[in-house]
Amino acid sequence: MIQSQEKPDRVLVRVSDLTVHKADEVVWVRARVHTSRAKGKQCFLVLRQQQFNVQALVAVGDHASKQMVKFAANINKESIVDVEGVVRKVNQKIGSCTQQDVELHVQKIYVISLAEPRLPLQLDDAIRPEVEGEEEGRATVNQDTRLDNRVIDLRTSTSQAVFRLQSGICHLFRETLIHKGFMEIQTPKIISAASEGGANVFTVSYFKNNAYLAQSPQLYKQMCICADFEKVFCIGPVFRAEDSNTHRHLTEFVGLDIEMAFNYHYHEVVEEIADTLVQIFKGLQKRFQTEIQTVNKQFPCEPFKFLEPTLRLEYCEALAMLREAGIEMGDEEDLSTPNEKLLGRLVKEKYDTDFYILDKYPLAVRPFYTMPDPRNPKQSNSYDMFMRGEEILSGAQRIHDPQLLTERALHHGIDLEKIKAYIDSFRFGAPPHAGGGIGLERVTMLFLGLHNVRQTSMFPRDPKRLTP
Repeated sequence: MIQSQEKPDRVLVRVSDLTVHKADEVVWVRARVHTSRAKGKQCFLVLRQQQFNVQALVAVGDHASKQMVKFAANINKESIVDVEGVVRKVNQKIGSCTQQDVELHVQKIYVISLAEPRLPLQLDDAIRPEVEGEEEGRATVNQDTRLDNRVIDLRTSTSQAVFRLQSGICHLFRETLIHKGFMEIQTPKIISAASEGGANVFTVSYFKNNAYLAQSPQLYKQMCICADFEKVFCIGPVFRAEDSNTHRHLTEFVGLDIEMAFNYHYHEVVEEIADTLVQIFKGLQKRFQTEIQTVNKQFPCEPFKFLEPTLRLEYCEALAMLREAGIEMGDEEDLSTPNEKLLGRLVKEKYDTDFYILDKYPLAVRPFYTMPDPRNPKQSNSYDMFMRGEEILSGAQRIHDPQLLTERALHHGIDLEKIKAYIDSFRFGAPPHAGGGIGLERVTMLFLGLHNVRQTSMFPRDPKRLTP
């Protein structure tokens, strides 16, 4: 075991950089032992680094003894090793490795960190498509086993690809909005009252009083607009104390939040948000094809489709499509999850897009701070955005007049004392503004066509899971 040492002359090479251009070079590689297989006087290792792997050969000869071959064959899976070897071009492609044209002929091998011999799950089982496992009678790993042993599950090529792509979403979100003139802000997560006047909050002890975990950064985004920052965004945790054990709900998730003052119409904001998401989709397709293809090997899915400009339907148009498909809904009724999914399928059939905006929701189904439509008192200046038939953003023009905001809060039966700070923030001149909040994990899940948001939350929190 290496604890510390002087910095050596050698430079460790990435597995992803072992190409035919390095053939016949002597290199050093640090990687995990994914598999080992002894065959006579030879031992074949698969060395893995994140989502990349290479075949390594230890063979009796000038640089390796029988004892070394035996030693290599008995290194526990998932141990970390340093290997010195010569890169050799192979005659036949190695289908089981990402480096298919070269292999590493090992001259020296050192165990840096030895893994325990018994693993709670096998990585090969964890990346096997479920259908393939069922057909061949081979093991697959269920969700609870994965999450109970998340550190190992995150080593799979699929998980590596998922979270590299998710990191790309955050990067593209920042990159796009900064280019559009937005400023990133950081908002408090411990607050004195429920963010939206609701009951679904986590209460925490705060010295001699109670405080709450923020359901949304909305109050602070709006305060920044009132403070003349004009265009702001933030990326941070959001907490919802909802006892929802569905495929798309978490009690803690990452919010990508946007707020913006507008000049003439709230559609200025809608268009900015939609274009931001489109730029993210384009960036993912351009920069993350390797990750998309890696995930698709285990979870096959049609490529994500979107239009430019983004399709925008009014709520009444959506109702007409659903009614034509045999769904009975009232004009002021909210969409259920099954109806959302059905609408997504109908939109895909008619417009060939997986991403669209639903505008002008009934005022009755939106929060108290939503601006009513001035032309139709039953409608509101609010909107949701959908990917593959599931909501990923909810947004609206906010009421910026304190008198109207007070009236709407009373209409919803909200205790004015609990939202006094919110209403007061608009008493000193507030520009018209709108915004919305996006769930990072949902965007990742739906872009990749995955089936559960826990696959795209690194360490998910839901009503039944608080560890690891």
